[in-house]
Amino acid sequence: MNKAVSEAAIAPAEALPLSESEKNAIIGGVLLSMLLAALDQTIVAPALPTIARSLGHAEYLPWIVTGYLLTATAMAPLYGKISDVYGRRPTVYAAVLIFLAGSLVSALAPNMLVLVAGRAIQGAGGGGLFALTQTVIGDLVPPRERARYAAWISGTWAVASIAGPLLGGTFAEHLHWSLIFWINIPLGLLAMAIINMPLKKLPITAKHHRIDGLGALLLIVATSLLLLALNWGGSAYPWMSREILGLLACSAVFWGGFALRLMRAAEPLVSLEVLGNPIVLAGTLSMFLLQAASVGLSVYLPVYLQSIVGLSVSQSGTALLGLMLGTVAGATFSGRTIPRFFHYKRIAMVGTAFAILCLGVLSLVAGHASLLLVEVLTTCVGLGTGTTFPVATVSVQNAVDRAHLGVATGVLTFLRSLGAALGVAMLGAVALGYGLPLAGEGTPDAGQITSTAPFVMIFLATAAMLLLSLVMLGLMPEKPLRGHPETAAPVLAE
Repeated sequence: MNKAVSEAAIAPAEALPLSESEKNAIIGGVLLSMLLAALDQTIVAPALPTIARSLGHAEYLPWIVTGYLLTATAMAPLYGKISDVYGRRPTVYAAVLIFLAGSLVSALAPNMLVLVAGRAIQGAGGGGLFALTQTVIGDLVPPRERARYAAWISGTWAVASIAGPLLGGTFAEHLHWSLIFWINIPLGLLAMAIINMPLKKLPITAKHHRIDGLGALLLIVATSLLLLALNWGGSAYPWMSREILGLLACSAVFWGGFALRLMRAAEPLVSLEVLGNPIVLAGTLSMFLLQAASVGLSVYLPVYLQSIVGLSVSQSGTALLGLMLGTVAGATFSGRTIPRFFHYKRIAMVGTAFAILCLGVLSLVAGHASLLLVEVLTTCVGLGTGTTFPVATVSVQNAVDRAHLGVATGVLTFLRSLGAALGVAMLGAVALGYGLPLAGEGTPDAGQITSTAPFVMIFLATAAMLLLSLVMLGLMPEKPLRGHPETAAPVLAE
């Protein structure tokens, strides 16, 4: 009898039925949580000069951004495993509370050191919110219906990309820079209130498992060292300096230790079954390369618009909307179309190929293109790349069982964040190699640029990354999407 009780105690909990209103409440709440984390990647930059005047020690300003990026990226896969073990609700709550604690520390920071620490705490929570949002949506709806929610996630990122700089600049210029962090408190509490009751009905799928602490530590240290090298390379230190090479070497050692731990641990942080799945492997690598291209392009496109097309700083920011909105539109189209295609992977492959073509045209006309032509081409690039986000996400989640959903989504989120950092670093290396002058903190100085050669090579390098992403998509096996027969959309095309 004791054995039966013991087995019952570790058995996965069964899901209680959720109404449509409860599902929508959960999705709205986790998207609001993710919006907070995404905003804090973009809202701080316009306020950095004001913060430097207020707190001093301007030499540490880059750490306000880097500190958040380091912890957010390193923690994403750990949250996926924790949520698989202890359930989504306590893990989501922990991520929100850690994020709000970091916001409070940042808002009350009396000096730069405390502010950087607060930002690192924020990132430790924000990295979980990125991964858990997609995981919770994966719990609520089957893969066949899940694709349309990917457009909501892309829309959330677009809102953060647009609203973040506007809010950050307004708060810093007209009110007080600390409002950048205070605003998170009521919004975070609202998100927790919305999802409190409905999340109780989600099951705990793997309660009898445990967390590999040593593996988590090795992953966090390896990722942090790599991101430090990528952030400092070409700006704080030359790429071939002993500091950058030392960071890369140390990172490689810890990555080797993490790989060894995965093979030897009784229950590794990331299941070898998940990593060995060809769909997960190809899908996450495709997302990694796509995000590297997308974020890198979004960083250097405004510099091109300012120096070659002749726009002001604010005008170049507005012109970037074409790329952002195109990405949302592409993801929306893809998400709505996936359930109607048997070979749904082709949607992303056609979209990515179209984006590569548009970047090729942009590289050819870079020296004499009008603003209208640039807007059309970059919007089309966004449309093409946007189609991949739902396909890759749904494919990876559809490839694993429910017990590994959090881990697979965490790995996808981790590589997506790492791709963003690597993309900026890679295109920065291309820019430096072709003589793009840099201002303070390693940022391009648009006022000193007269040649189009660096931008031609940046556009071609972005196209090359998308081409590699297309290759990964081509290698990714297709698995029929799971879904409820009574709700599945009719297949329109093979």
